[in-house]
Amino acid sequence: MKPNIIFYFSDQQRWDTVNETVTPNLMELADEGVLFENSYTCQPVCGPARACLQTGVYATQNGSVCNGIPLCDDIKPLAEYFNEAGYETAYIGKWHLASDRFPGKGFHCEKTAVPKEKRGGYKDYWMAADILEFTSHGYDGYVFDENNNKVEFKGYRADCINDFALDYLDKKTSDKPFFMFISQIEPHHQNDRHRYEGPTETVPKFKDYPLPPDLTFLKGDYKEMYPDYIAAINRIDENVGKLVKKLKDMGIYDNTVIIYASDHGSHFKTRNMEYKRSCHDSAIHTPLIISGGIFKGGKKDDRLVSLIDLPPTLLELAGIDIPPEYMGKSLIKEIETGEERDCVFLQISESHCGRAIRTKKYKYSVKAPFVSGFTFFSSPVYFEDYLYDLEKDPIEKYNLVKNPDYSNVRKEMRKMLIREMVNAGEKKPKILPAVKVSKK
Repeated sequence: MKPNIIFYFSDQQRWDTVNETVTPNLMELADEGVLFENSYTCQPVCGPARACLQTGVYATQNGSVCNGIPLCDDIKPLAEYFNEAGYETAYIGKWHLASDRFPGKGFHCEKTAVPKEKRGGYKDYWMAADILEFTSHGYDGYVFDENNNKVEFKGYRADCINDFALDYLDKKTSDKPFFMFISQIEPHHQNDRHRYEGPTETVPKFKDYPLPPDLTFLKGDYKEMYPDYIAAINRIDENVGKLVKKLKDMGIYDNTVIIYASDHGSHFKTRNMEYKRSCHDSAIHTPLIISGGIFKGGKKDDRLVSLIDLPPTLLELAGIDIPPEYMGKSLIKEIETGEERDCVFLQISESHCGRAIRTKKYKYSVKAPFVSGFTFFSSPVYFEDYLYDLEKDPIEKYNLVKNPDYSNVRKEMRKMLIREMVNAGEKKPKILPAVKVSKK
């Protein structure tokens, strides 16, 4: 019997927010499944990260290198593979892959329904908005159903999005297995209010919650924002618990695999003037829990994992052949064979045009000599930007990019980064020494 598969996706959630205090239900899932301690995004910004998930290839390959670029038409999306394999496909929440911001394109559905042809193949249940932060706030808003009808909701947004997932389970009548993608926007900040919005009744509970050490030696807005941020994650966790209970009540929990992940983290304006688009672990290190199938036993796994590894993992869970063009490695195969990545590869855009790798010991990042990554998606030339010794400096306080004692390390990291760039279809670049030491 093919398993049901649920991908539960939060937005802008740091890896270190998963613990017994904030996320007891996720910890229960981890106690039954596998908690991946070294999971990283491949693109620390919302739209590109989602495009990588839905296509299985890097942002420069699928074209969605910035927010506001829709899924390309010439790459078969993830959901279509599930459709062909006899699955029902359902999508709920934030989509962020339909509108086109660039001149000459002119298609916008930030506050209107996403046309069926722009839904990435999800066809059996749709309750979503392209830009959910434009159609809602922490409380109240609207999405659209599969027939383009506006569906208003009242209450805390994360609760309402989760309720739509429960609604799909209630309405499902076929005996087909299902692939359901639940895309919460929490704990992402509310763009038009420039703040995080946790549930009002529980924010005070977290007013003295300890701040992560990788933030506190830098200026940022973490003192003001962290209680709301943690409260929002706590409410997502509560909703995961409701979903698990529903699956158990329906008698289908044992044949359901749940993957919990996030698109990127948050550095709370410590590394640049917003929350992401940075190579630092605060922006790229994300939670990942998989429970069900081969992922069982309450294990902690410290292998390096990339967001790009999740599409092939999803397909293999369903017994679907993995397309040869997929850039990630199935975690099922890695666990069975003992194979591990030696690094994870990142493409960084919008704030700047950058590339980075993270090994277990080092972080190495380069930057193109352009003002913005909005207009330049790749470059023939980069300058070294950051180097961190993560064993000695896990909070990334000391940039060693010009330290002569690490010249050999930079040489090895440069070689590894170029290898990953070429593997992702980019032209072999020239990487030059840093022109100045970054201040952060």
